[in-house]
Amino acid sequence: MRNIIVKVHPSKANLKKREQLAWKIAEISSDKAKLNKDAIEMVINRIIDNASVAIASYNRKPVVSARQMALAHPRKNGANVFGLNPKVKVDCEWAAWANGTAVRELDYHDTFLAADYSHPGDNIPAILAVAQQKGCNGLDLIRGILTGYEVQVNLVKGICLHEHKIDHIAHLGPSVAAGLGSLLRLNTETIYQSVQQALHTTISTRQSRKGEISSWKAFAPAHAGKLAVEAVDRCMRGEGAPSPIYEGEDSVIAYVLSGPGKKYIVPLPRVNEPKKAILETYTKEHSAEYQSQALIDLARSLNKKIKNLNNIKKITIETSHHTHYVIGTGANDPQKMDPYASRETLDHSIMYIFAVALEDGAWHHVKSYTPQRARRKSTVQLWRKIVTKENKKWTKKYHNRDPKKKCFGGKVIVKMKNGSTISEEINVADAHPAGKRPFGRKEYINKFKVLTDNIISKKESQRFLKCVQNLRKLKPKDLNGLNVEILPKMRKRIKYGKSIF
Repeated sequence: MRNIIVKVHPSKANLKKREQLAWKIAEISSDKAKLNKDAIEMVINRIIDNASVAIASYNRKPVVSARQMALAHPRKNGANVFGLNPKVKVDCEWAAWANGTAVRELDYHDTFLAADYSHPGDNIPAILAVAQQKGCNGLDLIRGILTGYEVQVNLVKGICLHEHKIDHIAHLGPSVAAGLGSLLRLNTETIYQSVQQALHTTISTRQSRKGEISSWKAFAPAHAGKLAVEAVDRCMRGEGAPSPIYEGEDSVIAYVLSGPGKKYIVPLPRVNEPKKAILETYTKEHSAEYQSQALIDLARSLNKKIKNLNNIKKITIETSHHTHYVIGTGANDPQKMDPYASRETLDHSIMYIFAVALEDGAWHHVKSYTPQRARRKSTVQLWRKIVTKENKKWTKKYHNRDPKKKCFGGKVIVKMKNGSTISEEINVADAHPAGKRPFGRKEYINKFKVLTDNIISKKESQRFLKCVQNLRKLKPKDLNGLNVEILPKMRKRIKYGKSIF
């Protein structure tokens, strides 16, 4: 690996193209690096993971809406839409939109946390859609996905967006563009321009994850993927982009992020060095914000130890800066304590999540979020006894550069009405690579089977799992097999008023 120093340069400095971050990203995207065996296996795991959550969210309103928009753009040799018969084809950018929304809707796929947040699995829908439309094979797809993960993970390590209230999809646009460059074996110049265009068009604020969180939280990464597809298409036609997009005098760093005086350090592999960043990422066992995963596991444990929850006076969760300020009481969001809040808001409230997991001793992607569950009197009472607090110890663990030492948990102090206290802490979620029950192929397959049960047939489940695990040998015609078709009886159509498409 090498560390790339990224800072603003005045226009008169005429920063050379080869010294720009976008060019260095393009270089590794167009190289001939060997594919790492473990990384290939993890790509297969994440395609299974994405299919799991996409099918489970098939009938949710944002997913139906995105799918209907996509179906208004049919294309004979286009890409598949999750849940539909593989003979149904749409333009790849609209497949990226529909499938990206389905993958993101339940907040239930993979994550990587460092200087910023990310869900690297968001790269897959757009890259897969283009692969299907352009007749790529399994190895092409693997190469594209590995590049997408590599670029996003390393941008997340080096450049913090959230401190400037910029949504993390600003790292996703460039990573998808880079992944598409690898998939299609584009030259360095074309990828360079694509990365810059994709970044320029995917910058948005974090209001999508603040206050009354709407369905846009699911649409946002799908939109970034769609915009990246369009950016690559333009650049393949010879169009250019605002440049230098990161280092320019009026660039993203200069006026959106920390300004002309800031130096960022972005790690990147050397040209032709295998791309293995996907191995640093981790998926979710529970359908909720990643920073709640370990605390859900801790709540399940405490459920067995506290016989009467009515005897609890107060619960304090000591945790990292990120957890406290994003999903904790440090966010100062009244909606995070509101029983009538949307599901999108509730899955970003550790107070709600911890209360439900503590009461139920379990977590479910549907049952834990129903309006009836959120408004249960005992839950609301327990919920409002919970506060979070930043502890520098946990913030330091959260930012540890060593993946083996990085932690996303916290310490929970339960004060009882009789004056006694119960205190426990957890470093990482049980499903984390360093956790009690790390996810492997078996767990990914089980998650797929649980989430798709009674939604797809057993025959279709077996077919998909056999196909995806043979990813390296798939021919272009076989990539349709990475789609999953649901049972006809499970298809619901939501009627809307008149729309444009």
